[in-house]
Amino acid sequence: MVSNRCLRPALPTKLVPAWVWLTMVCVWASATTAWAQAKPRRRVAPLRSAPAATGNATITDGQSQSVVLLLNKTTSATLPGAPTRPTPAVGATGWPTIVQLSWRAAPRATAADSLRYDVVLFESNNLNQRQLLTNSKDTAVAATGSYYWQLTARNPAGATTRGPIWNFQTALLPDNRYLYARTVSGNTDSYSSDAAGTNLLRLTSAATVETAPQFSPNRDLIAYASNASGQYQLYTMNRDGSGQRRITTLAAEGHNNAGVGYRWSPDGAQLLYAYYDQLYRINRDGTGLALLATAPAGRHFRERDWTQQGNGRLVVQTMGVNPYDSKIYLCNVDGTNPSLLVSNLPGRVDSPSFSVDGSTVLYTHDVAGFNDAAGRQLDAHLFSQLLTSTTPVDITVGASTNDLTPRYSSTGFQLIFVNRDNDDLAAPEVWTCGLDGRNRTRIFSNAFWPDYK
Repeated sequence: MVSNRCLRPALPTKLVPAWVWLTMVCVWASATTAWAQAKPRRRVAPLRSAPAATGNATITDGQSQSVVLLLNKTTSATLPGAPTRPTPAVGATGWPTIVQLSWRAAPRATAADSLRYDVVLFESNNLNQRQLLTNSKDTAVAATGSYYWQLTARNPAGATTRGPIWNFQTALLPDNRYLYARTVSGNTDSYSSDAAGTNLLRLTSAATVETAPQFSPNRDLIAYASNASGQYQLYTMNRDGSGQRRITTLAAEGHNNAGVGYRWSPDGAQLLYAYYDQLYRINRDGTGLALLATAPAGRHFRERDWTQQGNGRLVVQTMGVNPYDSKIYLCNVDGTNPSLLVSNLPGRVDSPSFSVDGSTVLYTHDVAGFNDAAGRQLDAHLFSQLLTSTTPVDITVGASTNDLTPRYSSTGFQLIFVNRDNDDLAAPEVWTCGLDGRNRTRIFSNAFWPDYK
């Protein structure tokens, strides 16, 4: 005879996994059925599947019985543990402006916990909080900034635990003297850098074009052109990329001019730019828009520069429908009294720029004399022309590539320009050279529209 203990199997002293307990139930049910066949009786045996629940099974002589246990997994109401081990470390200083926030789950957490995290980033002295999106990759932080951040751990049941508040500080703003535009994965942004490229700082990160950055004369602001509004407009920002502000409402566009043909005034109070055939001056805060000049019929303004030397003077480029139809003029700062400096030559003429003392104008000319409606050049050289002379000096060394968009450095003893292959298939490069064209040095790859102050 089977002992009555078979009807009420003793629970193990430790909690047994569900599959083990189900095996015990099946073994016990089989033994009970065998006993019932030997001596016909009807008994009811209570089943215990866990300390938290009991049930009854009816065993009938001569019949097969199926016992089904449905176990529902309950979600634990236990609060998730707080995250630990942040990167950047608490109180870290000198952190770069490109920051990847990371952390570890609580020590007892496992992959089965399925924890999610809410991340909130606070900037010191700024009451506005920014909650990051899932998989956010580009969270802009400024140089010389103090930041605080906090995580909230969330389990599938919705229980949450807030972690401690962590903090870090970014590095001091590097004294970058160089600006340029760069295209990466089809997106053009503005950058600053030192000569070695070790302090590279991405200044803009929108999905639109942000190009042709220029320092103000005292280097307190950077101007740039962007098509974020659908047309190219002028913007300003701080040297770390913060404080971006649109300053024009009338677009900075024209023939072969995608916002690139503007210049700061010598005192940094205003900017000079063109809207097709109209030349304008505007204050740096976006006020005081004033029309200075209108180009001759059928021509538009493109690039220009402004010097305070010699009672002030402008040098402006006008262009016809075709990019090779180009002339360069000198005029007063109010746009009056224009005089022709460079006539319409075979091959494209571009990018006039004053020397520091205002005595010389630098520009480019395609000496191959190639006139292409799409604007292609075969052998663009740098030319320097004294305003007291009618003979320009070719200072480019070499041939078959294009030297483009030259400017004088703020010291006045060096030129910075772009060099690229004439088929435009290779990425452009930024180079420097002496005033005579010697000592050519490549400083940046995949870079264009440079500025140096």
